[in-house]
Amino acid sequence: MASSRTANSRTTTPLTGGRAMASTGWYPVARSSEVGTTPRQVGAAGQAYVVLRTRPGAEVTALSARCPHRLVPLTTATVVDGRVRCSYHGWEFNAEGRCVEIPSLGPAGTPPPRADLSAPWAVEERDGWVWLAPDPTPAARPPRTDGTTPSPEPVPDLPPPAGPVLDNLHPALEHAWHPVAPSTDLRASGYLQTRLLGRTWTVHRRAGGELDADPPAWGVAERLGVVWIAPAEPWAELLAVPETADPLAVSGWLPPTRSPASAGALADAFLDTSRRAGHPTSEVAVPELTYERNGFSGVQEEQLGGRRVTAVHRAPFQLVRREEDLRTGVVTTVLRLLQPEDADSTRVHTCVLVQRTSGAVSPRALATAVASATAALDEDLALLARWGGTGLPLLPRDELHLRADRLGVALRRTLADFAADGAAAGQAEELQRRATA
Repeated sequence: MASSRTANSRTTTPLTGGRAMASTGWYPVARSSEVGTTPRQVGAAGQAYVVLRTRPGAEVTALSARCPHRLVPLTTATVVDGRVRCSYHGWEFNAEGRCVEIPSLGPAGTPPPRADLSAPWAVEERDGWVWLAPDPTPAARPPRTDGTTPSPEPVPDLPPPAGPVLDNLHPALEHAWHPVAPSTDLRASGYLQTRLLGRTWTVHRRAGGELDADPPAWGVAERLGVVWIAPAEPWAELLAVPETADPLAVSGWLPPTRSPASAGALADAFLDTSRRAGHPTSEVAVPELTYERNGFSGVQEEQLGGRRVTAVHRAPFQLVRREEDLRTGVVTTVLRLLQPEDADSTRVHTCVLVQRTSGAVSPRALATAVASATAALDEDLALLARWGGTGLPLLPRDELHLRADRLGVALRRTLADFAADGAAAGQAEELQRRATA
């Protein structure tokens, strides 16, 4: 990290406001006593940084505020052995911002240059304050406070991605099937109310068993043990899950739960193959991808573990993860359905199915699979609750993708195509409206 010190230099202009800050190029950001080994977000010249000490009593380090991999705020990072470790995938950075370890690359992997964090031109401590100079400045050191109290600028919001983002209220989501409730929640001749795409919907089960919705929807259906709504004509079909037709398969639903994260971020976390508990250093196998209409499937084989894992996605938020134990013949399938309720709320529906290639499945095997799926979901919810995000970035350049991220890249491409189809359809409808006006 750049740092500037000149023995005979002394700047005496007191610094108490933004105008004085701009004149010297130095910005007070926090009291020295407030900066420890927990990253703290600050602002200087309108830019967001985190400041921290990589060891107790060490010099202050200032780095860019997001991990370049998935744009996770580094306020959620921890300091481990003098390195800054991102909470999501365990990427580690030294005090200069150099990325020194990416667990999914394995012990012989070399982080790419774009993995490095940026840093301000200089960071100094003076008169009990931490000062940043984002750009080169003729003042070699921060000004003296001369008994005054500096006024740090407000901490800026983290900048949004440069490219498009798919959030929970994106117009294209009108043209899709969305899960809204377990079928068991809707009794005969009864009704339920639910949130979807920022609106409240009432779903009725009439005396003859037919379903309808208020406000009116293009379609209301019941499939896979779930009630679905398509507000407008859907561009993608409902996902087929063959396991549900197997009479020998046993299944169990997790209680529906909510997250402040977007449905896109939750889908990305479900498909993530490069995250491991404790972030051990082991190279992650790269899945083989097959793109399909409005979705994709990916197969990942782990020779040492004797597992074959298949992930399937249908736009926008229907997902399946199928894990086959090649030694025991047990197949565990997790169905994840995401309901974008509001801008800051997503409801998560999860079903677990267990099969065997021969013989019946024991109740204990199902209980173990449900417990494992619950733990994985809890981990996703806890991680995303810490940094959230209002949507899923769709422009690949906005994030840094590695070979192990192939499923996440496929998700972004599929949803980008889905959103683009929506934009094209909207333009066609507008031209038609003008032509008939």
